[in-house]
Amino acid sequence: MTTDFRPVSSSKVSISELMLPSHTNFSGKIHGGYILQLLDQIAFASASKFSGNYCVTASVDTVNFLKPIEVGELVTMKASVNYVGRSSMIVGIRVEAENIQTGVIKHCNSSYFTMVAKDKEGKSVQVPGLILSNLEEVRRFRKAIKHIEVRKEVEEHEKLTNINSIEDLASLEKYNVLLEIS
Repeated sequence: MTTDFRPVSSSKVSISELMLPSHTNFSGKIHGGYILQLLDQIAFASASKFSGNYCVTASVDTVNFLKPIEVGELVTMKASVNYVGRSSMIVGIRVEAENIQTGVIKHCNSSYFTMVAKDKEGKSVQVPGLILSNLEEVRRFRKAIKHIEVRKEVEEHEKLTNINSIEDLASLEKYNVLLEIS
């Protein structure tokens, strides 16, 4: 077990960027892929700042696009480490967009990235423990634990499910799908 502990505040990172026409998709809204790129960058920064090591993205557990982002809005992303394992960290990110003419701010996205700390040889390295300083940090830590448990249950269910069985194929009849398997 680690003897080095750091507060959540040591992982906090915030970035802001003005959304330009070059960031749009075909409908004129900011492209989700561009937002994902920024999310990955801030997750890296938060995890690396906290761990003191180079970090890689292991998984993107949740990305909820709640509201579209418009050209000309100022997007601010706030990230912090919510959970630590041995070498992994779950970074929570909140995305807000501000209409800089009206000052109206909207919550556009919430995301959770699992990052892994690496040493100079590319091997996983232990990260510091996490000091939780308030009930909101405790809530986020507990939420991350629950998310990990649910993910493990899903993985176990997938191992046990025989997708080639007659019963499994028959269960697909209630969905909007047509099976044409030869």
